[in-house]
Amino acid sequence: MNKESQALIEKYYAAFNAGDMGTFLSLLTDDVIHDINQGQREIGKETFREFMNRMNRNYKEQLVDMVIMTSDDGKRAAAEFVVLGEYLVTDEGLPPAKGQKYRLPAGAFFDIRDGKVARITNYYNLQDWIAQVEKG
Repeated sequence: MNKESQALIEKYYAAFNAGDMGTFLSLLTDDVIHDINQGQREIGKETFREFMNRMNRNYKEQLVDMVIMTSDDGKRAAAEFVVLGEYLVTDEGLPPAKGQKYRLPAGAFFDIRDGKVARITNYYNLQDWIAQVEKG
């Protein structure tokens, strides 16, 4: 395990859970690659900021039961966690939002460059999430 990379990912998720988007975004490279779960690849910090603005408008989430792993050289990391969420505003192409709560296992993979997140790839089971919010 690489202590610097572990601390970076811990800080990244602590900022997310605190809703501190300034700190959260400061931990990314300007050319950050974001692989959206079952979706497209987006590149750049500004594009990531726009994604997070939409997410924060449509969902209220906290990440718990966090386990972080890093490569010895610190260039890669992974995290496994549980998303505790509430679906606030209907997101395009998804079921209607009515304040449904959900609990969703998830994971993420990171590339780290110069002490910042250079790539994040998120994974979760979208069909599980849809089933949970449709039950409402």
